[in-house]
Formats: sequence, structure tokens, C-alpha cells
Amino acid sequence: MNGKATTTRSRLDRGRSALGPALELVHTGRAPTRAVLTAELGVTRATAGAVAAELEALGLIRVDSRPGAAAGSQGRPSHRLIVDEGGPVALAAQIHADGFRAALVGLGGRIVATAPGCVTVSEDPAQVLAAVVGAGADLLRESGRRCVGAGLAVPSAVAEPDGTALNPLHLAWPAGAPVRDVFAELVRQAGIDGPAFTGNDVNLAALAEHRHGAGRGAQHLLCVATGHRGVGGALVLDGRLHTGSSGLALEVGHLTVNPEGRPCYCGSRGCLDVEADPLAFLTAAGREPGPEVSLLQQSRDLLRDHADAPGVRAATEELIDRLGLGLAGLVNILNPDRIILGGLHRELLSADPERLRAVVADRSLWGRSGGVPILGCTLDHNSLAGAAELAWQPVLDDPLAALGRPAA
Repeated sequence: MNGKATTTRSRLDRGRSALGPALELVHTGRAPTRAVLTAELGVTRATAGAVAAELEALGLIRVDSRPGAAAGSQGRPSHRLIVDEGGPVALAAQIHADGFRAALVGLGGRIVATAPGCVTVSEDPAQVLAAVVGAGADLLRESGRRCVGAGLAVPSAVAEPDGTALNPLHLAWPAGAPVRDVFAELVRQAGIDGPAFTGNDVNLAALAEHRHGAGRGAQHLLCVATGHRGVGGALVLDGRLHTGSSGLALEVGHLTVNPEGRPCYCGSRGCLDVEADPLAFLTAAGREPGPEVSLLQQSRDLLRDHADAPGVRAATEELIDRLGLGLAGLVNILNPDRIILGGLHRELLSADPERLRAVVADRSLWGRSGGVPILGCTLDHNSLAGAAELAWQPVLDDPLAALGRPAA
């Protein structure tokens, strides 16, 4: 090793603890240039350069020698830091009431490839998990990419530390199904490298939106969403998911918003879960759901094509009022600095943003004192992107431990 290489290595050794934080800054778009990276890490330019070079040698980022300056910066332009588009990927999988989807997701939340599977979800979790892992393995084989691990999003609270699906109400799975163990074993059997993780779909959507989408910069981010069936919620505090003592926090779907309302699968009545999801919308609009496409897509199509029809307009207002009532209660309890809405709730916000914001402001103490920003989620397939975040986290924590030191 020559003198220059020795100097570079010594700088890196002094800054090794900065590798993970540096990668996370690039991953989340907060360090577009080497100068910004230097300032964010609080290290010397030489150390930041060595850290960036090591991440580049690991195949995670590229240091663009063409100078670029961040907006508002002064002085000499700095080299740009770019996620390596040909780098490793995580396998992400999502199960929902209408089937599953597998994807490969790179750093920066980039979805590289997807494989949807619209199937009847079996009562046996292992059967559908085997199908989604098989689809993911095919994607990996076709891509030739290195895999850092696998993440699974499920429409159920996932109890910690055992990784069981506590209440898959909209699937025919038994309560307490050991989805994490089953998923991890199927990933291992498929020869897929890296650890395997499982989480609730809305929790993972919120994590992805916080890092890459509408939740960027929020310190107390509340996410509420309805996808194919039911309503879920999540809270991200200072960049970390708040999952409670055993992974079951923010089961917002079972807030009562209409005491005389529809019976809920949980045994109660008038829960947000059955008063503000796609089936509730179609029912309120007087439409009989069909089998051709998902309930979510049918609801979106109805809003897009018939928004001004009296029945559709009345259903939109009814669901906005129910959703707003639930959000107001959450605002009173959690005091978030931003709310993001996903799935059909995003479409309802777009349909009548002032009505929803007015309901929340009228029913919440903090809303009346200044209002909480309410935005729509911006990422396509955010639960998939969030599942990938689980698999990427060990790499973000310690790239060298997760991937190994590159050759000198």
C-alpha cells in the first residue's frame, strides 16, 4: 500500500463511525454533495472524502466528479453524491386482501422492479408467502443484483418480539400466525442473502414517506391510510417508528367515529376501520363492489369519473367527516406536526381539502390553535418501499459489517 493509500485508510479509520450516518444522509437525499456531507457529519473535508470513497468502493454510492452546488450554497462547487443505480437491492414484499406484490428496492427508496400477484389469499400464510418469495427470487435472478436482505409488509399489527400477525382481520389467516418466522425460513430456502424482517403495512408506509416522501423533515409524523380494506395508522418520532411496548401502537382503525355505525370485525361498532375504507365508500355511494379490480381501485375510479354525481358527492362528504373526526381525536392525543394520508384517504383529501381540514380544526384543540398540515402521501407503493427500509437498516447502521470491507 503506497503512502497516499495509507493516508486515505487512516482518515477512513478515524471516520469509520461516520460511514453509516453518511450513507443515511445520501439515502434520504440530505447530502447531495460532498460539501453538505462534510457539514452534516461535522468532520474534515479529507475525512468526508475518505468516507465517500469507501461507500463508493462498496458499490453503494457514486461520487460524481462533475462539481455541483446545493441550492443557496456559496463558495467552490462540490462533488455530487449519487446513489449507485447499479448497486445492491433489498427484496420487498407486501400482502394485502387482494393479493401480493414483490419488488426490488435500491438505496434512496428507488423501486427497481416489481412483480404483482393478484391471487386469492390463502388461509395458509405459508402458501401466499411462498408465492411472494418465489416471485421475489425470480426478480433477483433476472436482475443479477446483490441482495442485502428482505422485508415483508402485512395488513396486521405485528407483535414484538415474536413477529406474529396479531389481528389479520381482512385476511383469512389465524390470529397469531408466525409470519416473520415463516417468511424468514422461505427467504433462506430460496437462497436469498441477508436477514428477513416483517412489519405492519401502514407503519412501513409511514417510514418510507418520512425518509423519501411527504413526511420528510417532520419530527412528529402521523400517517393514516386505507388501502384495500380497513384503516391503519402510524407515528414516526424523530425518525423512528413508534410501535409501543410490543409493536401494537397506533391501531387507529378501531377508534369509534360513529357509535351507531357499521359493525366492525373487531366486535365493536362504528370504527374508523369500517366507516372510512373503500368498501364503506362504495356502500355509501350505493355501488355494488365488483370482482374485476380491487376495492381501492373501484373507489378511485368512482371518484375520478363520477365525483359530481349526488350519491358519490354525499359519500365523499360522509367519509371525509368520519375521517376528520378520527384525525381530530388523534391530533388531541398525539399533537403531531404533520399528518399524511394514504390510499383512498389521499383521494378524499384531494376531493375536498378544505372540508377535511375544517373538520379536524373544529374538533381538535391544537387544530383551532393554528392547524396541523395535512398532506397526501407521495410515494407509489410506499409499504413496499418501507419493507425495503427494514432490510436496508443494517446496512445504514454499519455498511462494513453488513457488506464487508472492499479490497484495498
